[in-house]
Amino acid sequence: MAAGPSAPPPTLEYVFSLRGMIDSPQEQGEIDGKRKRFIPVNSGIVYGPRLTGKGLGGGGDWQAIGSDGRTDVWARYQIQASDGTVIGVVNSGVRTATPEVTRKLTEGEDVDPSLYYFRTTPRFEVVAGPHDWLNRHVFIARGIRKPDHVVIDFYMVL
Repeated sequence: MAAGPSAPPPTLEYVFSLRGMIDSPQEQGEIDGKRKRFIPVNSGIVYGPRLTGKGLGGGGDWQAIGSDGRTDVWARYQIQASDGTVIGVVNSGVRTATPEVTRKLTEGEDVDPSLYYFRTTPRFEVVAGPHDWLNRHVFIARGIRKPDHVVIDFYMVL
């Protein structure tokens, strides 16, 4: 048997972006060698070819920041489609950067996104209807951290 894939590689389809407005981080301290903190997400805008709407308040991003430049992220929040459908989002991933870039990001400085890697694997929870395609696919996302907001571009794996 020849080495290599047995099927064509998956492709990605850009489906939407979320611009989430964030509040100041709530620092928890160092636990198990990582700096733990929570960043509240209080609102947002959803825009793109497959989904439009808004981000709802009450969610947030839990981070575990290592001294090696790796930050584990786990976020849970809700978005509301323009037709009123509420969609739950659970989004986990990693952000990696040099210690200096990580320091700048955690202090709220504006950093060129080409200087860090920020990828996540979102899962969606939505009732049957026009948006239940979100329940039936795998997604990846790329994040960009700004001082007062985060932009996450969502891609469906085809």
